[in-house]
Amino acid sequence: METKEKFEPFIVRQHKTQPFDKRLIKEIVLLVEQGLPRYAAVEKYGMDKSTLGLWMRTHGSKEYQSNKRCSYPLTLRRSVLRAIEGGMTISQARVTFNVKSITAIKNWIKADQQEKYDLVGAQLLPPMPKTSQKKSKDEVKDLQKALAEAELKIKALDTMIDIAEEQLKVDIRKKSGAKQSEE
Repeated sequence: METKEKFEPFIVRQHKTQPFDKRLIKEIVLLVEQGLPRYAAVEKYGMDKSTLGLWMRTHGSKEYQSNKRCSYPLTLRRSVLRAIEGGMTISQARVTFNVKSITAIKNWIKADQQEKYDLVGAQLLPPMPKTSQKKSKDEVKDLQKALAEAELKIKALDTMIDIAEEQLKVDIRKKSGAKQSEE
């Protein structure tokens, strides 16, 4: 004998406080995993986007969970940046350090450049004088070498502070609104 499964329709919500049918939740999660845009699911089924996010985390498949964004430790990010500055390409760094996205690395590079710009304090630098005299090649090389050494020193100090903060679980960097102790 064949067993026929009866298809029971989903329970329709009468008001917003009524919970969704569990079968409908699983159906919506499956549709989103198959490619339905989240905003379309939110609009079609009348739910909040945070609700859909919660459902995707709790009812989503293992494959879907493994494809979501990753957060990487700051020490790994700094290692990737040092490798790229040392001559490695972004693609090589992605494979070597097992980073899922090239875009993530590009964003780290942009953030690092912005951090350098902030450290230098470009608004405090005087404008470059316009002179027709050209510096000798030796002076330019010496200045470039000194700049490279200073950047390496800054990176090393930042890395040391990050590692110390991570291991000691103490904020070392001074926050902008911190008050000085009275002694």
